[in-house]
Amino acid sequence: MVLMTRDFIDINDFTILVEEASTEEVIVDSCRFDDSVIAVAFYGSGNVDLTVKYGDQEKEFHYTKGLALSFYADSEVEFVHTVSPEKPLECIVIATSLNGLDNLPNQEGEIFANLLAELVNPSDHYVEGPHFFMTPEMQNIVNAVFNMKYHGKTKMMFFRSQMTALISHFFGELANLQTEKINTEERDKLYQAKNILIQNLDNPPSLTELSKQIGLNSCNLKKNFKELFGVPVFKYLQNERLTTAHNLIRNNEATVQEAAWHVGYDSLSSFSNAFEKKFGYRPSQVK
Repeated sequence: MVLMTRDFIDINDFTILVEEASTEEVIVDSCRFDDSVIAVAFYGSGNVDLTVKYGDQEKEFHYTKGLALSFYADSEVEFVHTVSPEKPLECIVIATSLNGLDNLPNQEGEIFANLLAELVNPSDHYVEGPHFFMTPEMQNIVNAVFNMKYHGKTKMMFFRSQMTALISHFFGELANLQTEKINTEERDKLYQAKNILIQNLDNPPSLTELSKQIGLNSCNLKKNFKELFGVPVFKYLQNERLTTAHNLIRNNEATVQEAAWHVGYDSLSSFSNAFEKKFGYRPSQVK
């Protein structure tokens, strides 16, 4: 059984693609753009595999959960998502045509030109721009979009506000990354630490163990993890645990007790209290 939704929404000179897919067997979903575009893709709680194909070249992403990826692509580029039961698709793409940059309101075209210069002046069918894992604020927006219950005009109003906020956060974070003092090698180690935490939600390593695994002392790990991702190491871990549990319960993939165990909570009361503090309601109230 395959459940897939794909919504296209035009807001000013932006085209918004909101795509979601879950499946009981492995499927491949392929798409292309009809026009040359500059775009940013935001990946939600699914961890789908992505392959970008152009000419005789391929670029693969095997860990997309929480990824914000900017790129230029023309009609020759094929984007292939491999969706599986363990790796559902949640993706928001905010795109504008290369020819439409000058028509964007509020000097947005100028922001694109300044921060994504390599995309504004592309050298190939596909040009990859900056990419990073989203801040908690960006992740909250993406989660809100995929949990939205609005319809009609209210849905459009919600989309307008959320997409404006999302792209604003993206450029704000991009500007910060371009001026930050964390070097590339250390940033890669911090991304590695983030992935280790996500892959071990039920039994995460201690801070000391995590430091040894990535080859970074615990002081730098604590300081720069918060600098890069906006929250301390184990606050990030807790957010990931609770978000994963929420999705399991919402999708009827686990009971409240099973979801708590799945993300490493031995105490149901501790899980429920933490869940309510984050989302504002008890796990038993998830619909």
